[in-house]
Amino acid sequence: MCLYRNIVWFIKGMREYTSRSGFENASKSFVAKDLDVSMVGRSFMITGANSGIGKATAMAIAKKGGTVHIVCRNKERAERAREEIISASGNNEVYVHVLDLSESRKVWEFAEAFKKEHSSLNVLINNAGCMVNQREMNSDGLEKNFATNTLGVYVLTKCLIPLLEKSRDPRVITVSSGGMLVQKLNTDDLQTESAPFDGTMVYAQNKRQQVVMTEVWAKANPKIHFSVMHPGWADTPAVAKAIPQFHQMMRDRLRTADQGADTVVWLTVSRATTAFPSGLFFQDRQPVSAHLPLAWTHSSRREGKVFMGRLETLAMAVKPSE
Repeated sequence: MCLYRNIVWFIKGMREYTSRSGFENASKSFVAKDLDVSMVGRSFMITGANSGIGKATAMAIAKKGGTVHIVCRNKERAERAREEIISASGNNEVYVHVLDLSESRKVWEFAEAFKKEHSSLNVLINNAGCMVNQREMNSDGLEKNFATNTLGVYVLTKCLIPLLEKSRDPRVITVSSGGMLVQKLNTDDLQTESAPFDGTMVYAQNKRQQVVMTEVWAKANPKIHFSVMHPGWADTPAVAKAIPQFHQMMRDRLRTADQGADTVVWLTVSRATTAFPSGLFFQDRQPVSAHLPLAWTHSSRREGKVFMGRLETLAMAVKPSE
């Protein structure tokens, strides 16, 4: 019954504008020259880049000459993606880093090592995510969806902000989901310990948390342009694995991975992006509201502060000793 309810929720949330036809309609107003830029000399980190939207984003950036760091959990799949990207782009500046974003302590170790080994990072793209439908814990005792989608993003971004600030035109883009529109930030139960565990709703709450993080970071770090976005419902391995019934029913209407990645790429490379204020939520190259009309999902500044404080406490608790 729970699975059926989850599928119904997704179907209801799948508005026409988030489907393939919605992208095709929106793309009629895209400015082609926005993406007609060279990324030679700029460096990019993309998590979850061995397939789907992450891989499509890495491919697009590599074709523009950028140096691409793909951060993936599976080394074999990452290396295969790297070979495909190099072959298609002719750009050898593609590097693999193996990291499981659900392992918070390892995220700290990776980010600190990356800062020491690299003198600059122009763009961080937080794309990796998961939807685990039953409660699982990581090695630090943290719920796996939260550890991957929220705390992993928090630690990686927090740790790399000093490196980004030293770089030219620094940006952070986080791939969220329209599913967060049905969730208000819950500061009292970050790891869904009190409520019944529903993987779909946990994921949606994590995606709301990403929106709030982006808004707070944008205010606290004016040197960096932050944005968060919804790619629309795309036909990716992650969607097929996490919600197979939904994927099967809606496959003909889902966006391609390239269509899902389009706004990520636009936010990453286009000069037009920085004309918008930092901290906004985007879809199809346009800022859109992070809340439905008359929604109850708005959070107060105090709630955002409490949330970030609790993330900081959890992050510091798993930070390796120097």
